[in-house]
Amino acid sequence: MIMDFQYLEHTADAEFIAYGHTVDEAFVNAARAMAGLVIDPAKVKPEVEKSVELSGDALDTLLYDWLSELLYIFEVDHIVYSRFQVHVTPHEGGYTLEARVWGESVSRHPDISMHIKAVTFHDLRFEKKDNIYEAQVLLDI
Repeated sequence: MIMDFQYLEHTADAEFIAYGHTVDEAFVNAARAMAGLVIDPAKVKPEVEKSVELSGDALDTLLYDWLSELLYIFEVDHIVYSRFQVHVTPHEGGYTLEARVWGESVSRHPDISMHIKAVTFHDLRFEKKDNIYEAQVLLDI
């Protein structure tokens, strides 16, 4: 059994590695890791549902776009998320991500613990090691 994700020590920013037996699971766990930095997902009710569709040339850039889209939704729509469903499909020339996310209004959560400014390309990687997918992400806070 593998852990879903682990937070790494970083002096000025937030960094984590998310794991998964599948690409989809690693993308879900990366979203959970990022959400967990902002708020305890167990306190967020899945009252609002949103669909996300993205495409990218490579899995690492698709991961970047996925987490950036979640951050955008948080900032613009003022929604925090607690539940994620992701399906990544390879196609000629890249990948497509279709996802559904559930959460609720930020206004119900005055206890936001961290403000994430951006997902970065620094240390970004998505790779398979010993049959486990690893997604490493550095967030600018």
